[in-house]
Parts: sequence; C-alpha cells; structure tokens
Amino acid sequence: MLSARSLFQEIVDNDDSFQLFCAIAASGETQGGWENARIAALGPDGMRHLAPKITRHGADEDKHGRISNALLRKRGLPPLPVPPETDYTMLLERRGIGLAHDKLRREEALTEEDIVVYLAHSRVTEQRAADQMDMLVEYFGDHPEVGKAIHLISHDEDNHLAYCHEELLRLVRSGYGRTIQRVLRESALAEISVYRDVSLAVMAHMGRLLHWPAPKRAALAAGIHAMYAYERFSGWHRMVSLRMPERLDVLGGVPSGMPGPAHTPHERELRASPGA
Repeated sequence: MLSARSLFQEIVDNDDSFQLFCAIAASGETQGGWENARIAALGPDGMRHLAPKITRHGADEDKHGRISNALLRKRGLPPLPVPPETDYTMLLERRGIGLAHDKLRREEALTEEDIVVYLAHSRVTEQRAADQMDMLVEYFGDHPEVGKAIHLISHDEDNHLAYCHEELLRLVRSGYGRTIQRVLRESALAEISVYRDVSLAVMAHMGRLLHWPAPKRAALAAGIHAMYAYERFSGWHRMVSLRMPERLDVLGGVPSGMPGPAHTPHERELRASPGA
C-alpha cells in the first residue's frame, strides 16, 4: 500500500535516493538563505526595522542547508548537483514569483512594495514547508537518523510562517491590504503549479533510483495530479488567509545557526559522527 510514510522510508533507506533528497533540500534552503540576506541588506529605509528578522530568516535557512549536507556526510555521501526540473526556488522565480535574483544582485535599495512581495511570497512557500515538516514530524519524528533534524527544521518553519502572518497583517493596517491580497493569490496559484511539476520530477527520479514498477509510478503521478486539482479548485485558499499568530516576534532573537561557534547542537552531533 502506498503511503507518505512508506515512500519516505524507502527514500531514507537507499543511499542514492537519500543523497538526491538531501541535495534538493540543501539547495533550496541555501538559495533561500542567500535571498533573505540580500533582501535584509537592500531593504528600504522605511522598513529597516525588519532587517534583523529577515536576516534571522535567512540564517535559519542556511542552517537547514548545512543540516542536510551534514546528514549526507554522516553517511559518507557527497552532495549532488540538483536536477533543474526539481529546483523549486528557481522555477518559482521563472514564473515571476518573489524577487528576481538579478534584482537582488544589484546594489540598489528595494522598495517597500518589494518587501511586501517578499513577505507575501514567503507566506505561501512557508505554508508548504510547514505542512511538509508537520507530516514528517508525525511519521519520522522519532527516526534515529533524521528525527532530530526534522524536529529542528519543523520548529523553524512554524516560526517563519508565524513571522510572515504577523508582518503582513501589520502591513495590511498600513494600507497595503489590496497589494498583499493580489500578490498572495498570484503566488499561491503559481506555487501549486510549480509544486506539482517539481513533485512529478522528484518522483520520476526516485522511481528510477529505487526501480519502482510502472504501476507504482503511475499511481504516484495520479496522486500528485489529484492533489493539484484539489488545490487549484479550493485548497489554495489556505495559502492566502492571514491570522495573527499566538506567539509574536518569533524571529526577534539572535539567529541560532550563524556560522562559527553558534552551530546548533544537532549540527555539532552530525559533524562528530562517523563519516561526518
């Protein structure tokens, strides 16, 4: 019987599929870390108060990338180049979602509307990340190899989502409500399409690595298309709603994963493990 638990177990148990899984995860998080660092550096004067939180967001994503690479090193596996058809972040950019990398590379200040776009785009993608991590915590939170990493990343993703809700609601009160709703809707509809395409590509690669039979591959593809149909019909609405989180200012502290001695205990544990 196909289930998220059994599929992930297959991926984790096989070195080749685990290598690809971690490579894709590390690549997306590293790109996100770079993007947030640039946004924090280029933010407009009127929103400089957000720079520490944007920096914290990026530092957390850098940390997640390091953890994924550390899991590879623990098995003695080198990182892999990520197949372009599985590159979620870059495919979103090609759809015009979020801030383009060429804009972030320029040494010119971003506008306040750019920050609104960044936060709305992040609210959508962090919803996806938080939902995925909740599922992994439920099924693999006690896994001896990846359980600690899953819990740590899930906690951070919940914080990132709460931060986006809080800051967007403040911007709604500042008069950006119409822009925020427009960008949220555009981002959500593009994201569900990109997520479908990336899911199909990832499952195709996993199927080849794990030698899945044709009926299993077809069933998985059908499930991905069914999920897209549900999200396109109504499921995307969960990505555009805004509510004030129970905990406020969750990114107001010092980043826990900055380079140097502030590496997390889990990262230090992975580095000290055989093969790390």
